[in-house]
Amino acid sequence: MKKYTFLFLSLVFIITGCSGSKSVTMNNENTSKTPFVWEGANVYFLLTDRFYNGDTSNDVNFNRTKTPGKLRGFEGGDIIGITKKIESGYFEKLGINAIWLTPIVEQIHDGVDEGTGLSYGFHGYWTKDWTALDPNFGTKEDLANLVKKAHEKGIRIILDGVINHTGPVTPEDPVWPSDWVRTGVVCDYKSFENTTMCTLVDNLPDIRTESIQEVELPPFLIEKWKKEGRYEKEIASLEEFFKRTGYPRSPKYYIIKWLTDYIVEFGIDGYRGDTVKHTDENVWADFKKECEYAFETWKKHHPLQVLDQNPFYTIAEIYGYGISGGQDYDFGDRKVNYFQNGFNSMINFEFKWNAAQSDYEGLFSKYSNALNNELKGYSVLNYMSSHDDGQPFDANRTKSIETANKLLLSPGMSQVYYGDESARSLVIEDTQGDATLRSNMNWDDIQNNPETQKTLLHWQKLGQFRRNHPAVGAGVHKLINPYPYTFSRTFTQGTFTDKVVMGVDLPKGRKELPVGDIFPNGTKLKDTYSNQEVEVIDGKVIIDNDFDIVLLELI
Repeated sequence: MKKYTFLFLSLVFIITGCSGSKSVTMNNENTSKTPFVWEGANVYFLLTDRFYNGDTSNDVNFNRTKTPGKLRGFEGGDIIGITKKIESGYFEKLGINAIWLTPIVEQIHDGVDEGTGLSYGFHGYWTKDWTALDPNFGTKEDLANLVKKAHEKGIRIILDGVINHTGPVTPEDPVWPSDWVRTGVVCDYKSFENTTMCTLVDNLPDIRTESIQEVELPPFLIEKWKKEGRYEKEIASLEEFFKRTGYPRSPKYYIIKWLTDYIVEFGIDGYRGDTVKHTDENVWADFKKECEYAFETWKKHHPLQVLDQNPFYTIAEIYGYGISGGQDYDFGDRKVNYFQNGFNSMINFEFKWNAAQSDYEGLFSKYSNALNNELKGYSVLNYMSSHDDGQPFDANRTKSIETANKLLLSPGMSQVYYGDESARSLVIEDTQGDATLRSNMNWDDIQNNPETQKTLLHWQKLGQFRRNHPAVGAGVHKLINPYPYTFSRTFTQGTFTDKVVMGVDLPKGRKELPVGDIFPNGTKLKDTYSNQEVEVIDGKVIIDNDFDIVLLELI
């Protein structure tokens, strides 16, 4: 029998101003009063092509008409589709306050077979031109509208940046010049050099990111820009960038320039760096510097659109990094601190294992201790499933409630991979490799399946509390009582204080839950899950209902 875990959440939100202190009730209607805190963000990660098809007219481009392997071609998802779901309130209801999109730049035009069937660049990691969007994903006008609509709802946009490699070589997609890329030895990952100065796989040209040699633009790119009527504009923009920065015209600085242009033009809020450990760390230090300059430039020119004073945020994919490693990643012959070289947060590949092997207290205390000591000032992005992890926490989608509780209640940032909240199947018949993880979003189930709707509602309620309370993800964890298991999280930033009490594995029916020293006697709270009002008496609250979960807030 599937075991359901339960939650108790209490909260206080206090803002102290010059004229005194004021208590503010936190709910969906006044989330604007809650500061956005990256370290506790609830991030939604989606494959742009697989989420929602908002414009069927852009489904086929560049004569991409060959028959691909199953789920290896473009399926029609696009930027307009994401925007429509933003406008519909889907992400708000899920408590999402940041959306990470797979890369949307122009992909190679042809497809390749890597041994899993013909594949096109639907995933976005096979760049042909960093300066253009792929028309399968949409236009720059579409991107501008997406950022605008997201910001109107307090949602940040994270783009995915690839500096390490170009797309594969095909008859339609020539190899970049040899002073730009290497196409020789494939990485064996046994040393720093054999992880950074090599190709990830055959036919994935590796950008010479260590090079400071000045290089000319690839002839095919010049020809492309001229054909598209934007050669002079692109050249002028490059001249301005290199004159301002003084950087050599080496490959990495061209790409850094092209990626940061999206910040200047659209006001995106963050970047997730792809395959970060496959380059020298100084690549990302320079990237972060230019990201921050670009973000400040955008804010200067769009003062009325600035959401807050949070700086530009960067998240690293250091494949294999885990929170137990602290600030360092160990290559075997060398350790590198990527936090001190351009990144605010790391994707935490360890979390799903910790979630499977630890009880709640072991999981929560481990993460709180790490994030408030060795990693203080930084964060990690926790996930249970992803686009390229073949061993998800719940491959058969039998533990969706537990997945939500452990992911959304743990310290650190949470990554909701599209369909986690709706139990989208991760086992797709006749797929090869990671294609099984990348199916189309299961909108029909959300619309018509009562069990899916029940699961989604649980994720929505936990997600909204997480979004409304930075203490959940960014606060300090403290055990209140081992049974019934209750604990607190507290978070303070300037004059803002957030206090949260949670309880897990609580019984149905009558529940007596201690609140420790978080709430004084006489405090009136509301359980938003059952719409019941309660009061703190003798240091505890008593709740009696048939729900497995309790969510309390100040009335």
